[in-house]
Amino acid sequence: MQIVEKSSFFVIPFILFVVGVIILFGRKKDYFDSFLTGAKNGATSAVSLLPTMCALIVGVSMFTGSGIGDFISEGLSPFFDRIGVPSEILPLILTRPISGSASLASLGEILSRYGADSYPALCASVIVASTDTVVYVISIYFAKSKLKKTRYALPIALFISVFSVFLSCILVRAFF
Repeated sequence: MQIVEKSSFFVIPFILFVVGVIILFGRKKDYFDSFLTGAKNGATSAVSLLPTMCALIVGVSMFTGSGIGDFISEGLSPFFDRIGVPSEILPLILTRPISGSASLASLGEILSRYGADSYPALCASVIVASTDTVVYVISIYFAKSKLKKTRYALPIALFISVFSVFLSCILVRAFF
C-alpha cells in the first residue's frame, strides 16, 4: 500500500515532464503553437462567460439573502413529509438546482445538525451526488453555444432533478 501511495505522488509530475518533452522535441506538429491557440481560446471563452456568471452570482445571492427559500421550505414541508422526503432537506432541494456552493453549505448544515448516519443526511448526500446545478449548467452551456431556443431544456432538467430527489430518498430508505 505504501508503494502505491509513494508512487502516486510522482504521477502528475511525470505526466507533465513527458508532455513537456513531447512539446519540446516533437517534430511532426508544432505542439507549442497548438497549446497557445488552445490557451487563447480558453481565455476568450472565460471572458465571454463573465456576464452570465455575474448574473448567476447576483441571482443566487438575492435568493439566499431574501429568505424566500426558508419561506418556501416552511410551506412545502407538510407535503414532503407525507410523500417520504424529509422536510429537513428542503433548503438543499431548493438551492441545488441554482447553486452548488449553497447546496454544499446546506449539506454541511444537515450533516452537522442531524448526524452523518441519519435519514435526512443520507438522503441529502445521495441528492448532492446524483443531481447537478441545473440553472448554472444550462446558462453556461447555452451562453457559450449562443443557443436562443431553449424551450424545453430547463423544464425537463428541473423535472429530472425532482425525480432524482424522490428516487434518492426511496433508494436510501431501501438500502439503509
